[in-house]
Amino acid sequence: MVLNITCIPGDGIGPEIVAQAKKVLDKVAAVYGHEMKYTDILMGGASIDVHGVPLTDEAIATAKAADAVLMGSIGGDTTTSPWYKLEPSLRPEAGLLKIRKALNLFANLRPAVLYDELAAACPLKEEISAKGFDMMIMRELTGGLYFGERKTVNENGVRKAIDTLTYDENEIRRIAIKGFDIAMKRNKKVTSVDKANVLDSSRLWRAVVEEVAKDYPEVTYEHMLVDNCAMQLVKDPAQFDVILTENMFGDILSDEASMVTGSIGMLASASLNDTKFGLYEPSHGSAPDIAGKDIANPIATILSAAMMLRYSFDLDKEADAVEAAVKQVLADGYRTGDIWSEGCEKVGCTKMGDLLVERIQ
Repeated sequence: MVLNITCIPGDGIGPEIVAQAKKVLDKVAAVYGHEMKYTDILMGGASIDVHGVPLTDEAIATAKAADAVLMGSIGGDTTTSPWYKLEPSLRPEAGLLKIRKALNLFANLRPAVLYDELAAACPLKEEISAKGFDMMIMRELTGGLYFGERKTVNENGVRKAIDTLTYDENEIRRIAIKGFDIAMKRNKKVTSVDKANVLDSSRLWRAVVEEVAKDYPEVTYEHMLVDNCAMQLVKDPAQFDVILTENMFGDILSDEASMVTGSIGMLASASLNDTKFGLYEPSHGSAPDIAGKDIANPIATILSAAMMLRYSFDLDKEADAVEAAVKQVLADGYRTGDIWSEGCEKVGCTKMGDLLVERIQ
């Protein structure tokens, strides 16, 4: 198979971690008989420096022509970088919002995995972390409260702010289908999270999810109120497989889930549209303070590349091989500085990439 991938190295540590992900993908291609075709585009501060804008229309066209997009990180130091003296529409992060909209990326996938070797970093009690967990937060990304009509008015001398939460059944159905499709590749369980005891939008959400569930008889599903889900994530995270939820709830719950893993440097993410197309990126930032020092952790980006293999190309065996290599490297005691602990061998970004390449079978 020929895999046509647009790469966005981005800013800060982005170019370093994307280089390691490419190296791992090249090894996968060699082992499994595929061909990788990469086209790099500029986005974020790197694009501002060259083009004066965080993302050009030409770059968007290149991304649209690919099968998937692999991204590093964008942005810089918000207090010192000249990029943040520009108006908001010209700052690095505006490029990310623009590409999400242009590519219709409505489904955000945020895995939260606690590796046995990193269990000590988990902030939960040992009797909870000992069970481990491996969940996927499936967040609707382009609707709901963040995209509804909003205004601030003055009524009778009193300031009043209004934010509108709106979903139609088509928006709910397409994210629900994605959630159940992802569950079919995992442990076949969906927890749909809402606030149906209060919100009309959540009652519609629940009704549509139940309709979609009928097409997936192999998947077990349940409804859970968002406040209970927030509690359950710290009480018993091992119970979850796929958490399916709307935009604002997903924003909050995915951050909570990421923190109970204890290491943001290990967390991948993906944003998908209604085809197999997706944008894959690490959950962490650009870390400009360590850029160019060869000490960044590339694993989140490499795991994002594994998600790309699984969800955009249906190459499950290849994705399994990358994920197994990550587990083996951790089991062998190698760590970048952000996840290092006593008794382990500290390695840099490039060396970590090399170690992972060696372990892909």
